[in-house]
Amino acid sequence: MNKMLALSAAFAFAGMSFTVSAASNEELLGGFVRVEGGRTDADIKISGFGSGSDHDNAYSVRGGYWYNGHFALEAFYTNAFDKRYTDGVDTIGLKATALGGGIVGKKNFGDVAHQGAYIMGRLGVMHGKLEGSVSGLGSDSASSTEAYFGIGAGYDFTQNFGISLNYDYLKGSNDGVKVTAKPLMLGAEFRF
Repeated sequence: MNKMLALSAAFAFAGMSFTVSAASNEELLGGFVRVEGGRTDADIKISGFGSGSDHDNAYSVRGGYWYNGHFALEAFYTNAFDKRYTDGVDTIGLKATALGGGIVGKKNFGDVAHQGAYIMGRLGVMHGKLEGSVSGLGSDSASSTEAYFGIGAGYDFTQNFGISLNYDYLKGSNDGVKVTAKPLMLGAEFRF
């Protein structure tokens, strides 16, 4: 009889903890805005002209919706590279941007979603654009739609705010132009 009572109590407590967990996950549904800034390593190859790589400042603005503590959909704009080069006479400008959307997966290491340390991954489709200009000759652009992915690790201070370090892999190619941008950025996420 004592075993049956103990087993019944264990099931009752398990059911209560599941109910509390489900209720706290319902509270986690909602929108988010994320801003990121950092540095990018960009490789650019243009057929007939050659290739090169350089570093530049980068930023990204993201927004989306958390469907629970582990899964969200996002849309974003990233300015991955924007630099001007001059030899004293001519100025060459290159700018690489991306606009896209995808899914975000997140795993917190604590018992509560959006609390404490976490790792995350993101995957989706982006439209990348490379714009180039040469003083006196004009400008041109090339764009393509490609897959993107990213990983990150961070810390949620509250269920409404967290920071993370994120690495993304963005690429594009069109008309003999190939661009690969690998931004490493610090991000702040605000959930509402």
